[in-house]
Order: sequence, then C-alpha cells, then structure tokens
Amino acid sequence: MKAAAYALALAASLATGANAYWKGFNVQANLANGACKSQSDWENDFNTMKSLPGGFGSIRVYASSDCNTLANAVPAAIATGGTILVGVWAEDANHYNAEKQALLSAVQQYGFGWIVAVSVGSEDLYRGDTTASTLAQQIYDVRGMLSTVPGYSTNVQVGHVDTWTAWVSGANTAVIQASDFIGTDGYPYFQSTEANPIDQGYTLFWDSVQAVRNVVNNVKPGAWVWITETGWPTSGPTENQAFPSVANAQQYWSSVACSAFNSGHTFWYTLQDFSASPSFGVIDSNRNPIYNLAC
Repeated sequence: MKAAAYALALAASLATGANAYWKGFNVQANLANGACKSQSDWENDFNTMKSLPGGFGSIRVYASSDCNTLANAVPAAIATGGTILVGVWAEDANHYNAEKQALLSAVQQYGFGWIVAVSVGSEDLYRGDTTASTLAQQIYDVRGMLSTVPGYSTNVQVGHVDTWTAWVSGANTAVIQASDFIGTDGYPYFQSTEANPIDQGYTLFWDSVQAVRNVVNNVKPGAWVWITETGWPTSGPTENQAFPSVANAQQYWSSVACSAFNSGHTFWYTLQDFSASPSFGVIDSNRNPIYNLAC
C-alpha cells in the first residue's frame, strides 16, 4: 500500500469508536534465543496482537538502529496494517547518531504513515544519565531532522518517555516544554508499601498519571500525557508487599488496562518476555494469552 493511502486508512480507523486511541504493547527486538527479530518475526508480533481481544495494532520499540529494528519492523507494520511508537536511544553520541540515521532512512523509504510518534530517549531522566536541557535539545534536533523529509507534518509528534516521578520533578520542565507528547511510566508493583497492594493498584496508578497531568498542564497546557508503560508481573520476587501472580496480573489488567485503553493512548508492558524476573509478558511462548485480556 502506498504511504499516502496507508496514512489515510489509519486516520480513518482512529476516528472511530474503540480505535479512538493508539493502543498496544511494548515489544522487545530480540527473540528468546537472543537473536534479533526478522521482518517475519515482527509480522508475527503484529498479527498476534491483532488476534487478541480488543484487536491491538500498535507497538512501542525502544531503539531504531539496534537489531535493525526499524529496518525490519517498519515493513512488517505496513504489511500487517500496524503502527509503531518509535524509540530513539538518546545516550552516547555515536549511538544517538546511528539511531537518527535509522529513523531518517525509514521515513525516507516508507513515509510517515506507520508512525504513532517518536520518543527521544526512555527513562533517561529517571536514571540520571543526561540533563533535561541536553534531552530537550535532542528532541528539537530529531523534530528538525524529520521536518526535512517530504510528507512531514506537525502531526508527527516527538516527545519523551520517562517515569512519573521524573515528570513531576521541577528539574525536568525543559523536556516537557520541548515535547509534543509526554509518555509516563508507572508501576504500582514497585511503588506500593501497603498491605494487599494489588487492591490499591488502580488508585496508585491513576494518581500517578494525574500528578503528571497536573505538572504538564502547568508547564505546557494542552500537551497530552500518554501511558507508555505499566503492568503487573505474573511471576518473580515479591516487591515490598506486592506479589506477582497470574491472578494479580489479571486483576490489574481488568481494572487499569481496561480503563486506560478507553481513556487515552496506552502501551502496556509487555507483549512477551523471556525468562525475565519479574515477568510482565501477557502471552506465553506459544503466543497464547496467559490470562483473560478481554475488557
């Protein structure tokens, strides 16, 4: 499908009912054996998501050049009717430049219709690996690069993803000012010290989102806060008093995911993980849902 027609089809789908918001999963670029995913592997991911209850169509990737992510994932997205929230790794000058080149090559070859948005960096502020001013300049830099490509419009949003605690820090307002969208990550599993924390999961999560919205509205009124990571693990260690289990992951999905997907752009963590502890994947090694994903 030509890029222009593809973009029009996506726009039409987003204007209707259940497809009013981007919704999908964080997806890693490696297979269980550590090998980088091929185009067919990415197509499997998109098709798996489409088969889940609710019909998910978007993925979030963390990098552009690593594992030839965009070189393989973009044609997979176009072949399956999917879309991508792009990640550009912001640390280390050589890596950053390689990431920009991979993104530039993708839009030069395929246009912009497959892009949900572009996140410059991921949780860099939380880790303390950069400064707000440096990251803000990188956001402007990537936006400027994209603007040189025919077909670009300001509908191609460029922003940053970080923890909710980083966003509410007064030291990081420069990144909010530079961003078209703000992606917030929040995990009550790691946050709660309460007894029966899964029962407080809904409130803890939405309180964190509202805290980010309050700060963003003060710094850049009208900027949209996206949910870019949250989830509850099915296995792994107990964190404070938060217990990972299939039942708890199910409860968190039914309360938080089902409300999030209906209220804004949301990317759940994660579609599938391999031997991770804690394990947040919602599908198993056979690509079957681990718990009920219906809303």
